[in-house]
Amino acid sequence: MEKIANYINGELLAPVAGKYIDNYNPALGEVYSLIPDSDEQDIENAYKAAAAAAQAWGNTQAEERFRILNRIADLIDRDLDQLAMAESTDNGKPVKLAKTVDIPRASSNMRFFATSILHFANEAHGMEDRGFNYTLRQPIGVVGCISPWNLPLYLFTWKIAPALATGNAVVAKPSEVTPYTAYLFSKLCIEAGLPKGVLNIVHGLGGKVGSAITKHPRIKAISFTGGTVTGAEIARVAAPMFKKLSLELGGKNPNIIFADCDFDKMMSTTMRSSFANQGQICLCGSRIYVQRPIYEKFRDEFVKRTEAMRVVDPSDEKSQMGAIVSQGHIDKVMSYIELAKEEGGKVIAGGTRVQMDGKFSKGYFMRPTIIEGLPHTCRTNQEEIFGPIVTIQPFDTEEEALEYANSTQYGLAATVWTQDVNKAHRVATKLESGIVWINCWLVRDLRTPFGGVKSSGVGREGGFEALRFFTEAKNVCVNLS
Repeated sequence: MEKIANYINGELLAPVAGKYIDNYNPALGEVYSLIPDSDEQDIENAYKAAAAAAQAWGNTQAEERFRILNRIADLIDRDLDQLAMAESTDNGKPVKLAKTVDIPRASSNMRFFATSILHFANEAHGMEDRGFNYTLRQPIGVVGCISPWNLPLYLFTWKIAPALATGNAVVAKPSEVTPYTAYLFSKLCIEAGLPKGVLNIVHGLGGKVGSAITKHPRIKAISFTGGTVTGAEIARVAAPMFKKLSLELGGKNPNIIFADCDFDKMMSTTMRSSFANQGQICLCGSRIYVQRPIYEKFRDEFVKRTEAMRVVDPSDEKSQMGAIVSQGHIDKVMSYIELAKEEGGKVIAGGTRVQMDGKFSKGYFMRPTIIEGLPHTCRTNQEEIFGPIVTIQPFDTEEEALEYANSTQYGLAATVWTQDVNKAHRVATKLESGIVWINCWLVRDLRTPFGGVKSSGVGREGGFEALRFFTEAKNVCVNLS
């Protein structure tokens, strides 16, 4: 059975303690590889390698950093099929989805930030005849990047690309649930000629590896994507150490559908925003509010399309939904169906596990699920489920829709469907959300700031926001009087 290796100081290494964790294929429900069970010793070795490389990498010309990161993007493109299959095997998602979304986006992340650093300018402020100020943007040094399991390589590169582009050395931890593409990525970094120690990838449990990164006294910034509870713990530990923090956390996103929407476009997009990646995207719209005049029409069509979705072998080209990522997670997701029933909800589509045949008989499959009849204040509508479960509820007025939408502790993303441009802007302004999509969903421009409000996070990723996060601003004042 293959053993995944850590990537420290340019080499693929076993964990210091020699211990490993089982890595499961969610579609089969079986162990297919072993993950390093790393600990503080491995993080210390990674830090030392990063610290030794940080100054030279920080002084490397931006054009050279661009060349290396762009080469990594080329290698991702070259290995698209292998990486997509690995992502599906590790995560359970359809291969087609990984091939068209996850892996191309990982390449785009590397290429975007490789290019962005060439256009990241310092600022200058003249003071008439007294002199002038200029602001330097300098790398922080050694930074920590911790990424989640739902979009493994996609979100891993989303963090490390701007960190590397700005001249930092990185100690990174991919999710222990989906480590394989990060392992393959480390091989691409070696092939691309990334200098030793500039990027270090340490695999293992969050309580050991993630915690060791967070509390390390000389890792000066933490970029984390994951659950709100874990984010709160990172903030608790890191804040007294005055580390820079970027926390992209949970979501419970509303999808507001007004009666004047483009119904056909709305329906096809709502299917994706509800169930893409088995609903395991922090941006999925899990609370759907529909204006009453079209509520029954929407409900009937939504149920019809949901019941027709194909939950099959993730490698099948016709697969629309793959496996849930782990046994523990499918147990959690299924428990919310029982909770919804206790709270008075009615399951009108799905609600059950899918028992596959043959080699997939132990896989973690379930049917996409729609629940009706719940109040907006119940736990099912307040807590992040992170699976293929959505609730639907009618509303009458714009004010009522906003009350429902803003009622949770989360504020990551929202979707609004209307052909009234004034209403669209009015509602977008009043939504407590870091991202609002109008008549679309998951349309991403990598130049724009990405992140949430309330319990959905702190800070912004993307574009120059990410480059600013991974640098320290130093003002230099020149007196000419």
